[in-house]
Amino acid sequence: MDARKLLAVGAGVSLEIAGEDLNAIVVRVRPGGVRVLDTATFPKFLERPAAEWGAEYQAFLKKLGMSHLAATFLLPRSEVIVRQIALPGVSARDLPAAIELQIDGLHPYGDDEVRVAWSRLPGSSAVLVAIARKSFVDRYAQLFLEAGVKVAAFSFSAAALYSGARLLASPPADGFVAASGESQIEVYGESPARPFFSALLDMGPERSLALAISELRLPPDTDARELTEILPQPASAPEGFDLRRSAVGYAAALNAACPWLALKANLLPPERRSSSSRMLLVPSLVLGLILVLLAVTLAALPAFQRRRQLALLEAEIARLEPQVQKAAALRKALDRKREQVLLLDGFRNRTRADLDALEALTKLLEPPAWLSALEVDRDAVLLSGEVDQAAPLLKLLDETPYFRNSEFAGPVARANKRETFRIRAAREGVLP
Repeated sequence: MDARKLLAVGAGVSLEIAGEDLNAIVVRVRPGGVRVLDTATFPKFLERPAAEWGAEYQAFLKKLGMSHLAATFLLPRSEVIVRQIALPGVSARDLPAAIELQIDGLHPYGDDEVRVAWSRLPGSSAVLVAIARKSFVDRYAQLFLEAGVKVAAFSFSAAALYSGARLLASPPADGFVAASGESQIEVYGESPARPFFSALLDMGPERSLALAISELRLPPDTDARELTEILPQPASAPEGFDLRRSAVGYAAALNAACPWLALKANLLPPERRSSSSRMLLVPSLVLGLILVLLAVTLAALPAFQRRRQLALLEAEIARLEPQVQKAAALRKALDRKREQVLLLDGFRNRTRADLDALEALTKLLEPPAWLSALEVDRDAVLLSGEVDQAAPLLKLLDETPYFRNSEFAGPVARANKRETFRIRAAREGVLP
């Protein structure tokens, strides 16, 4: 409860119908206590133009410096059906569907459209469910809209009393029952056996209390309390403020001041709700700032990582650069040595290749054939001479492993029964 008290900071205003009038209560809540700043009554508000009493209400808030507040409107207890249902083992995700299945059996309105609000009671499997006719809720929502009155919530007595009793203290652990009213008795109570009991009864105070005690499983001799006893007592209040007559409206104002500590049972449609306090903007602004910072951080993170990786790569390159240069120098030296070895091998093999070519020509051109000229270079040989038949020489030369692409370099002539020839042949397999 001490932690809750630290969060109990804010200001709120409640609106409550009292007969033909509309009553307003403005409170300021601090961990150290509650101050009732002021109250106002707008007589016969339903018979007057909405803009008229709406202007009076705005002037009332402006006088207190509370024009920014959105009110919590307390629906008449006779217009709200309050039920308690137990849903053990139902997860928060499945809770709306589970409640929806039971709604038709929780109210007497038949086919009439209804507004439903609910809230799971902390620390239990019980769910508080409130049901009101849609026409009634929409009528007052439209009325406040026409009056220019900002409204944050449509609440009801059970939710207001349950949350108000826990704002700055804890209700009696052994249970209690409280009642108010004359012709109709509004009874509210709590007990270890039942999280809460709320009813509007017209059977007299004694019978109403007996019924409530029975429902709550409290001892029969339990004494009734005043509603004011379970709510935090105001540290200060304007002259003439009667807490006993305004207990439920006072509790609703406490909930309006600290909605984050109250049950989230709101019968006003979400699209018609107004914000209650400038302080409520602070979490949104902080969260927005955090989101902006996260977005900027996420946007800058890839560039930062790239720069960091680039710096690491450059450092690694600088560390390995001497070794790379040394390896490149060694590779170039090896290439030069390889070229020199190949060149030396070529020179060493040239003489042998030339001799092999001469030997092959000697075997091919057996007497009486003879050569008058022989030119040998690295790529080809040029033969000139005489033979009985020159044509077969081309094929014979190409069949050796030393020559290829043999061809006549000039016309074949006939002289002294022999043919003179001039043949050019490429050398095969000769190293450069």
